Amino acid sequence: MDAVDIQLEARALGDPTRYRLFRYIVDSDEPVGVAELTDYVGLNHNAVRQHLAVLKEVDLVIEVVEKRSVAGRPRLLYRLHPEAAGKWETPGRYAWLAGLLSRALKNGMSPYEVGRQAGLERGRQHFEQGDSVETLERELNESGFRPTRSERGRQVTFVLGRCPFEEVAADDPDTVCQLHLGLAKGLSESLGDVTVDRLTAKNPHQAGCRLVLKRDLVSRPT
Repeated sequence: MDAVDIQLEARALGDPTRYRLFRYIVDSDEPVGVAELTDYVGLNHNAVRQHLAVLKEVDLVIEVVEKRSVAGRPRLLYRLHPEAAGKWETPGRYAWLAGLLSRALKNGMSPYEVGRQAGLERGRQHFEQGDSVETLERELNESGFRPTRSERGRQVTFVLGRCPFEEVAADDPDTVCQLHLGLAKGLSESLGDVTVDRLTAKNPHQAGCRLVLKRDLVSRPT
């Protein structure tokens, strides 16, 4: 991690109120809305939003739009930035990976199978029927892969600029990559409109893995 980034993050967390907001977001099981944070610290909405803007600026939290299955304006929600996981006494992404691999061992499933199951579960959380490729891109971004998208006809290619599980993937690429392929498959199956074609793995220390998808010929009705 760059020393400048550390200084910026430390400066952002140096404010006691901002640190309290950050810890509340980190410790929450679900993304947190501004109203909940306002009640927690006892400040007005504008003050809380200003603190959140600082945390966003240094990539400590990310802002996501609430997924709603009922009418009403979706809220802005906040959760730990995927690339901040494991820093500043926060739970790392490796705990999530360990949980999936533990599930695989317990149930006699392959990494691909448990990844696909997790992808299907994640896909069911997307209530809107928007563009599936954009949803997949957002998921990759929020998971810390830093994807770059290109399209040619029906083919969609994501070049992954970062592996969030770099160290484990370097030691056991088959397990980690098969789990991620399963995740992409399950998510695409749940969303519809797009099919995962292949995942071409590269050196995790250098990144550049390619996830190739194909848009379906017949789209689901909007």
